[in-house]
Amino acid sequence: MDSSRWSRWTTVAAVLMLAVIAAVVSYSHMYELALRHGEPEWRAALFPLSVDGMIVGASMTLLSDARNGRKGGLLPWALLIIGSGASLAANVAVADPTMWSRIIHAWPSFALIGAYELLMREFRATARSIRSASAAHGQAPEAETREVQEGIEAPEVSGTTDLQIVRDTVEETAGEPTLSPFQDRAWRWALERQQQTGKLPSGKEIGAHFGRKERWGRLVKQRGQRGSLLAEAG
Repeated sequence: MDSSRWSRWTTVAAVLMLAVIAAVVSYSHMYELALRHGEPEWRAALFPLSVDGMIVGASMTLLSDARNGRKGGLLPWALLIIGSGASLAANVAVADPTMWSRIIHAWPSFALIGAYELLMREFRATARSIRSASAAHGQAPEAETREVQEGIEAPEVSGTTDLQIVRDTVEETAGEPTLSPFQDRAWRWALERQQQTGKLPSGKEIGAHFGRKERWGRLVKQRGQRGSLLAEAG
């Protein structure tokens, strides 16, 4: 068992121990307070559960926020603070009017709240680490796909800036359509295919053969055909 897991289980054991103490001491203090103020027994028995339930509910909401990558909202933090304050105040209210009596009455509730929050803090940290690991794992396939795409396109670049942008419009210089070195290579391949099959490849076939889109293949075919017509006319 590694140190982090040992620490987690130690914290869980401490919280459970303090929960038993609080069930005996803090619960009875809040139950007594409710009876003193005229509540019937069945409602006095529910009063401590409403206070501690608020603390647990707010803490679990903060834990859920941490698991989903959200910052803890104002409401759960406010309910956690109010519930903790109410638990301490209820325990102090039934104490004798001396400093040590109030400390003794407040200590079980204070220890439970502190230990429980430490446990939730550790769970939130674990949730954040799991979420970060999942995010890193999810980015790996994307990075591999990007590397494959770059590996496919790299041979086509061959150090020239003519391939940086493929435009739909036909660029003309001195009245003649222009082909970049890579486009000229694609056009020569298309002519070779025409000699082999008797049919000029489509723009989709040209683009697919050189790892480009159909639009790029159509542009190569269009420029190549215009260049051939101009050469014949000349």
